[in-house]
Amino acid sequence: MIHRVYEQASKCSSLGSVVVATDDERIYKEVESFGGNVVMTAEHHKNGTERCVEALQKKNKANWDVVVNIQGDEPFIHPEQIDKVVACFKNKEVKIATLAMALVNEKDLHNPSIIKVVRKNSGEALYFSRSPIPFARDAKGTDWTAKHGYLKHIGLYAFRTDIIEKLVALPPSSLELAESLEQLRWLENGYPIYVDLTQQESISIDTPEDLQKLPPSP
Repeated sequence: MIHRVYEQASKCSSLGSVVVATDDERIYKEVESFGGNVVMTAEHHKNGTERCVEALQKKNKANWDVVVNIQGDEPFIHPEQIDKVVACFKNKEVKIATLAMALVNEKDLHNPSIIKVVRKNSGEALYFSRSPIPFARDAKGTDWTAKHGYLKHIGLYAFRTDIIEKLVALPPSSLELAESLEQLRWLENGYPIYVDLTQQESISIDTPEDLQKLPPSP
């Protein structure tokens, strides 16, 4: 799986370097075996953002303007998605960027494991939630998506290198603790998140059973 994610990320023309950051010796040796770029990080990190900061520091942060956090459990990530989130930084006002796509399945809308997001007209995030947002007051429980164009968050983040170091120094916020969503810490502390739109979805593989849910290869 790690090899596949590495290969997909390496197809991106926008990335100057692809690095696997891990605290697991097995993963470290696996990446070395296929000739990948890997760095060993500490075990105490609470999330991928913190791990990215340590990897950035070990890889000479002065060489990089933007860091992209790509999850190692997404072997079907599209290189176009990564390029799209990196392209957001052509706008010098963008400090943090992520992606979202149209959410049309009612079950997904009411599934707390699927994160929803609402945006400003400018594209910046207003809020992320495990609950359906906005609340469709006049809709029945089975036709919310007919009343509003909902957005599903795609968990791919990119940061300017000076900003990501500031983010990990922030203490957990009340909204973050309530929803268990790290990005709410950033919003609550006044760091805007630009949300670009994509039509592609990346499927994460967390269990062997997840593989069975995949559509057959064409």
